[in-house]
Amino acid sequence: MGRRSLTTSLAASGAAALLALAPVPAQAAPHSGGNYGAYGMEGQYPTISSCAGTFRQVGSTRYAEGMALKYFYSDKCGSFARIEKSRANCAAVLERSNTGAGRADGWVSETVDPGIDYAYTMIGNNLNGRVSRALLACDGHVLAQTGWY
Repeated sequence: MGRRSLTTSLAASGAAALLALAPVPAQAAPHSGGNYGAYGMEGQYPTISSCAGTFRQVGSTRYAEGMALKYFYSDKCGSFARIEKSRANCAAVLERSNTGAGRADGWVSETVDPGIDYAYTMIGNNLNGRVSRALLACDGHVLAQTGWY
């Protein structure tokens, strides 16, 4: 998969604000946009007790520059994105569509904390006909993405 500008890839979905993540110093923090948070479970991490152990990886792991992107789904809680073996200035991004159309209406991202090489997003509610996908974005560019599930 070729590199695409994050502006081109995400601007139409309202996630252009993710560009502000490129020079993130110190502690990582979640960022979100569009109507993220409009549905139940959004704003929660997948480690909350009611969801822990219910997620399974869907689709194959995607790789870019030695980094891994994984998409996880739970029919109880929704989905989240995880990146592994990541370098600094990278983020796991989950885009969620209000419908099955595969057009992002809301998104959430999480950057890699200093001293570790992974990050995972909060839950996106892709239940009841909604869909989501995972992206690996570094330095303002989408390097890898999954299909819509």
